[in-house]
Amino acid sequence: MDLLLDTHVVLWWNEGDARLRPDVRDMVRDPDNTIYVSAATPWEIAIKARKGRMAFRGPLERLIEGSGFVPLPIDPAHGVMAGSLDWDHADPFDRVLVAQAAMENLVLVHADRAICDYGRVGQIWAA
Repeated sequence: MDLLLDTHVVLWWNEGDARLRPDVRDMVRDPDNTIYVSAATPWEIAIKARKGRMAFRGPLERLIEGSGFVPLPIDPAHGVMAGSLDWDHADPFDRVLVAQAAMENLVLVHADRAICDYGRVGQIWAA
């Protein structure tokens, strides 16, 4: 299965946080699954960390590079779709992740009730 991890899921994975469901942890560990992390994730963490709204231990670059996850760049088409989604949700990072999941045929792993409202992509609840 091809999975795209939401920002909080990446942080929970990195920190061994108990909020990440054991079956989701097993999916991430499963070598038959490909785990993607969007370029939007370190961007979101950096912005929120600068504002004091999110913490990350260690160098942010390590988040994807040291994890074995596959980095997913943000293509112009992702940006166009993110801005064009018929979805009343203003968070640009969530919009990019949903667009990437839709365009790349990925299952979005998240714990965000707002994303649940967008039913046009495959989703797995992580918490």
